[in-house]
Amino acid sequence: MRSILVVGPSWIGDTVLAQPLLKLLCARHAGLAIDVLAPPWTLPLLQRMPEVRRAIPSPFGHGELKLGARRRLGIELRAAGYDQAIVLPNSFKSALVPFFAGIPLRSGYVGEMRWGLINDARRLDKQALPLMVERFAALAAPPGEAPGLPLPPARLLVAQDKRLATLRKLALEPQVPAVALCPGAEYGPAKRWPAEYFAELARRFKSHGCSVWIVGSGKEAALGAEVEALSGGSCTNLCGKTSLDEAVDVLASVRLAVSNDSGLMHVAAALGTPLVALYGSSSPGFTPPLSDDARILKLDLPCSPCFKRQCPLGHFNCMRQLTPDRVSAAIEFDRICRPV
Repeated sequence: MRSILVVGPSWIGDTVLAQPLLKLLCARHAGLAIDVLAPPWTLPLLQRMPEVRRAIPSPFGHGELKLGARRRLGIELRAAGYDQAIVLPNSFKSALVPFFAGIPLRSGYVGEMRWGLINDARRLDKQALPLMVERFAALAAPPGEAPGLPLPPARLLVAQDKRLATLRKLALEPQVPAVALCPGAEYGPAKRWPAEYFAELARRFKSHGCSVWIVGSGKEAALGAEVEALSGGSCTNLCGKTSLDEAVDVLASVRLAVSNDSGLMHVAAALGTPLVALYGSSSPGFTPPLSDDARILKLDLPCSPCFKRQCPLGHFNCMRQLTPDRVSAAIEFDRICRPV
């Protein structure tokens, strides 16, 4: 049986964008076994991908070289006898474990000082492959062969009994129509729609009879609390009160998610949850949600996208001028909030 080790991305959203690659690999190699070496926080997503045999937690923090530890992990993985490694990050250190594991074919893009570590080094044509998902997917094919379009969709598995158990644990009513607001974006403030705008949107959903759940990580607990307070109690702040696994169940339970360009936006898309995606400093021309049921809202200002963590001009017009009225115009409140 052929087996492949994939070295996965560090970001939640990028992990979702890697799933079409895994699907293409399975379609190309019958009976293929795929293991993914990835940061622990991404494992709940990998465990919901049927293409993944085993999700292996990477013990290395961001920026840590730990050459000896990487060598020891590589030696431990030699027993698996992988036929190929596909390294998605472009860093030097991400290619070390497959090299130390003695995997004969090590595929990835030319990156920082990786000659020899990557022996199937591809040169990235950014014009031919403008989307990150396409760049990942191209590594499923031999060099020079473009990925077939359209790419297979990202789809995360949801067990209904577990989903309902999560809602019970969080004291959320599954019978009431609900929406999710995702105000965070770990990359930086320039990707975040203002908290007061999310609060105003929450009030509008509440007035139509919808429950409103604020979803995010522990790092976004204060932001979620701010939205909840500004909304006058029109929403329930779940930021920091759920694991990522539970957040996935929550996003699978709502009729609509409204999200910045963030990891949770990509998770909602991969669940098939209808989505309104808000873009400011980033671009859907690089990392769009992988969903046919996503409405992308952006202003296309001359200064946008800048791809900066903070607004370099200080005015933040790409999000400030994307007002609650503009976003509300894209939402069918009566349909979404219609009682069950």
